[in-house]
Amino acid sequence: MRSRNLKRLVVNASVARAAGGEGATASLSINCTEFLEAFRDESPHHIVMTFELSEEWDKHQSNFAAEWLGNMIATRRFHYIELPQNRALYDEIEATVVREEDIDAMLKDFHLFGAALETDQTVISLDETIRGLFKRAFQQVSGIRNIIWVNPDRTAEEDPIVWLQNGAPTEPNRRLSA
Repeated sequence: MRSRNLKRLVVNASVARAAGGEGATASLSINCTEFLEAFRDESPHHIVMTFELSEEWDKHQSNFAAEWLGNMIATRRFHYIELPQNRALYDEIEATVVREEDIDAMLKDFHLFGAALETDQTVISLDETIRGLFKRAFQQVSGIRNIIWVNPDRTAEEDPIVWLQNGAPTEPNRRLSA
């Protein structure tokens, strides 16, 4: 049985790539490092991983992120899932977009939403372009409306570490439908 405060969060490889550890000097790297440290040290949450996401992490993760993920696995805070085919949702999302490059971008990251829908409906990602595309699609695709999206680098606007420490609540302003 899961604790009420435990959430299974999908962390995009963009965060793993940006997190630089203690030696980080760029604000993006510092923000991602601090977020992952708070995730590991100050919350009970688990990371969700799929085959596609695992491949992305393997290609793009920093040394810090690799150690962080190893710790999450060792402490059994790693939740691997196999995504079921969801062709209907895939087709709905594809039908909302006009530009071919937007369709390609959205379908490339479709697995993030599939993983979020199969767990606690939360994506942690730096990709504001994809966030914007999916926000526009939500009006026609009811299946993604309640997905929570948090960007660890938007510290002033989103206060992601406090959100995480408070149990990663499903606040309406964090939903794609907001």
